[in-house]
Amino acid sequence: MSPTPSSVALPPLPRLPVAVPRSGVSAEARRALRQLLGDVDRALATAFRDGADASALARRRGESVERVVAHVWLACLGEVGETTLFAVGGFGRGLLFPYSDVDLLALVKSPEPARLRALEQFFATLWDIGLKVGHAVRDPAQCRALAAQDASVFTSLLDARRLAGDPAFDASLRAIVDDPVLWPPHEYLAARLAERDARHARYDDTAYNLEPNLKDGPGGLRTLDSLRWMGRRLAHADGLGGMVAEGLLDPAELATLEQSEATLRRYRYALHLEAGRPEERLLFDYQRALATRLGFEDEHEKNLGVEQFMQGYYRAASQVERLGVQVAERFVEMLEPPGEAQPVGAEFLRYGSRLAARDPQLFMQRPAALVEIFITRLDQPGLVGFSADTMRRIHQATAVHGDTLADDDDVLAAFLRLLRRGAPAVEALWRMNRHGLLAAILPAFGKVFGRMQYDLFHVYTVDEHTLRVLRNMARFADPAAHREFPLGCEIWVSLPKPEVLLLAALFHDIAKGRGGDHSVLGEQDARAFCSRLGLSPSDIERVAWLVRWHLLMSTTAQRQDITDPDVVHRFAELVGERERLGQLYLLTIADIIGTSPRLWNGWKDRLLSDLCVATRYALRSDVELPRDIGVRVHECSEYALALLMNEGYAEADVVRIWADFPQLSFLRHRPEQIAWQTGAILLAKGALPLVAVHPLSVRGSTELFVYTPDRDGLFATVTAVLDRLRFSVMESRILSSPTGMALDTFLLLDADSQQPVSTARAEELQQRLQRALTQSAGVQPSKRGMSRHQKHFQMTPKISFHAAGDRTQLALVGTDRPGLLAAVAQIMLHAEVRVHDARIATFGERVEDFFQLTDRHNAPLDAGMQERLLQALMERIGPAQE
Repeated sequence: MSPTPSSVALPPLPRLPVAVPRSGVSAEARRALRQLLGDVDRALATAFRDGADASALARRRGESVERVVAHVWLACLGEVGETTLFAVGGFGRGLLFPYSDVDLLALVKSPEPARLRALEQFFATLWDIGLKVGHAVRDPAQCRALAAQDASVFTSLLDARRLAGDPAFDASLRAIVDDPVLWPPHEYLAARLAERDARHARYDDTAYNLEPNLKDGPGGLRTLDSLRWMGRRLAHADGLGGMVAEGLLDPAELATLEQSEATLRRYRYALHLEAGRPEERLLFDYQRALATRLGFEDEHEKNLGVEQFMQGYYRAASQVERLGVQVAERFVEMLEPPGEAQPVGAEFLRYGSRLAARDPQLFMQRPAALVEIFITRLDQPGLVGFSADTMRRIHQATAVHGDTLADDDDVLAAFLRLLRRGAPAVEALWRMNRHGLLAAILPAFGKVFGRMQYDLFHVYTVDEHTLRVLRNMARFADPAAHREFPLGCEIWVSLPKPEVLLLAALFHDIAKGRGGDHSVLGEQDARAFCSRLGLSPSDIERVAWLVRWHLLMSTTAQRQDITDPDVVHRFAELVGERERLGQLYLLTIADIIGTSPRLWNGWKDRLLSDLCVATRYALRSDVELPRDIGVRVHECSEYALALLMNEGYAEADVVRIWADFPQLSFLRHRPEQIAWQTGAILLAKGALPLVAVHPLSVRGSTELFVYTPDRDGLFATVTAVLDRLRFSVMESRILSSPTGMALDTFLLLDADSQQPVSTARAEELQQRLQRALTQSAGVQPSKRGMSRHQKHFQMTPKISFHAAGDRTQLALVGTDRPGLLAAVAQIMLHAEVRVHDARIATFGERVEDFFQLTDRHNAPLDAGMQERLLQALMERIGPAQE
């Protein structure tokens, strides 16, 4: 765990010369001031490393810089009247982080040339001694006009603090910020909320980004600044403490905000030092180093120090974001008092569009009402939320009751009633989480609050991911989603107990970070909670099974050949029944989309739906799998022949072509694919090599078919061309005919859009590959460097060999990178290894590829050849290689 800041003595304030020259700052004096500021910064960095409080250090740097600025002011302008220097921004609040800008405002009565020259000399001197200055020079009238036009300018004046010059301008500045005509409360609140929404939109409207912005992101330090600004302008409150006196915060909320702010400031201070510049984003480039700098250590491989470090940020930011929203609501109510109360049942009241508790002590006296108010809200159309006082009382009661809510029978009964609402319950669960209520009812959920996983596959923290999974499930209940998820919507409406699926979603990742298999640990948690919830034994078993096997469908579809009835049969035996199959299908889709929107595409949609439909068929009582191979080949060929004859092809011509098709073609391809490939061969009339591209083929993919005399290096050439043209290979089938012809099939997506390609792109691929296959020299993959993100998540590839009949299977698990498949194909070519089949799967930055291999004599790879291939792969695609 991270150490807490200790009471380290702060460096002393710099001592400046008593006598101040009136003719500017000499070159020697500038060097001395630059040295002095450097000494201060080095001393502050040392104090931070020793555990000093970041806020105190930022204030000490602000004080030190203030002394230097005032000294230079006197040297350049002396005691001249009608000119005043103010600190604004963070400097105005007395805080300067290691590389923060020094924001200054000079107010002048009139822009006389001599005064302007002196100001130019002043600002130039500050830059020359190493201060990054942001400055403005205005007269009071200009300042007022700009403040009237722009709320951000007006806001900057709220923090203005005089550093030097004529005190008379204090009144001028006060007159601007205290003028009730400039930005009256309603307008100022609207402007601040609009600024907040626009700022959050730039950061995906969530505090859970993988590389969050400490300052401007949701829940960042700017949110706390905004609360202070609104408190001052709308309630004349002096800081967060003053907002307690005005009833806008309670002492517990103040303590939460102060603790969160201390964490954010500490992280920001460390980030500036680590980056050596005014960096505000917690980039991957810095996260591991910052975790080490702040004392976080790896607990085990599933609870890394960097993950603990980021969890500290996410928890602080989410607390700030939650309270920021609630306090903003209180400002709205303060300016727009609620109307007449309308009773809602015996315990709640409705004030316009807000719901409130009739009795202020309701949640303390009867904890189940904490859940019931969320249920009631579902039944009241037109509500936008709870009253500000009710939100506060929900939060207070949740904190007081704590984990006792998890064992309160009435609370659990209410929670089960909520879950039985199905899709509408999801929004209530999301709001309960905002109040900390969900974590109180499910203590294990509180443990994954803010828990990130240090990879590019999981782009959200575990709690945020879980809530997104739930929201994805709710989409299946929306008729508007039927076009996007026809099978999912069909399954959802048939679910007899939606609460089973919602509970499985809540628990599927709840054991992340503990060590061990999170699916197994989560199953145990799910069983215990569902028992307390009072579910029937059969429903408990369903929830537990879904949690335990929530990855089964995804891994089966993406890592195995679902056109193989044996694979489907084994999967069907594990699933056992149609209802559970439907639940698993919905959970799988919601989980993939909730992990990262970039992971979902038409290919995976069709892949999962094909597996679901095939398994439904396998689960019918009158069908037994696996069926005889001969029967499957006959069924496929009969259907394909019918399709071809409908297109006008002669049966004799088709049979002649098929005489050279390996039996595996009819086992591994759909009849539609067989018919399309056969038609392409017939249309070519013997011209070779044949390259055919179907822009939209099976499972929403682009299909590439290569028919040519087989030769070593064919797979390497094809993958090199695909890499150069930026195609992602989703699946490939490398087959050889009895007469030595290659029948190679690749299912592709555009690498950038992860969608099937246009007709133009398909034609380009056909032409480029056709030319490449007619050349004697092989095509080399393009050389593209890894992205900044990929460089931070390189893992040592795990490569293993397994016997697979008369072939050797190579399993490659590692980090994705540009041109990986093409590079692997080149290595296999040089190692004199033949590729007979390839199964490609990508999970974020992680790839899991499987190849069926032989040597040049079509024999399995012996131990020596396996070792040579292993060494060649490790040298070429290891984490240190580019």
